[in-house]
Amino acid sequence: MELIQNTPDLSAYLAADEVIDHGHPLVRETAARLAKSAVDSYGYARLAFEFVRDAIPHSQDAGDPRVTWRASDVLEQGTGICYAKAHALAALLRAEDIPTALCYQKFDVVHGLIAVRFNGAWHRQDPRGNKPGVDAQFSLDGERLALVPDPEFNELDYPVLYAEPHPVVLSALKAAPDRPYLWQTLPTAL
Repeated sequence: MELIQNTPDLSAYLAADEVIDHGHPLVRETAARLAKSAVDSYGYARLAFEFVRDAIPHSQDAGDPRVTWRASDVLEQGTGICYAKAHALAALLRAEDIPTALCYQKFDVVHGLIAVRFNGAWHRQDPRGNKPGVDAQFSLDGERLALVPDPEFNELDYPVLYAEPHPVVLSALKAAPDRPYLWQTLPTAL
């Protein structure tokens, strides 16, 4: 699948906004802590991915009713669904000047992940969190995503790489008072 930037300006994939708030002190502190253990930007990207995947539980898996959507809130509260975890990872990567996009897949509902740019190419990564039957790994040599769409069930990969969260996704997150409510209002398509 050919990944398509929704904006040709690569600097948009380094920008901060209200969601990917990589200027926030907690994001900067977390990024600096992870960077101390990294040999280079590839190593940092792997460490950031593993941190978000493993240290921030997916709220559904953990039974956590809180809904987070801003990267700094995901780090502070230590919880989030796929979209929120993607926002946190994007902020950590952008904090270290690594171009990062948000991207999506469609299953019964829309699933969120990121794409990171290295060596002139985009590489999708899924920080959702592993569990039995899910084994997502950081990889620049072929995708190791949490979920693989099955076209027979009308599942698909959306090819667009977004510099900001898709408005449908962000609206659902912001409107949800808790995860059970969010589960009833998750977007089913973009």
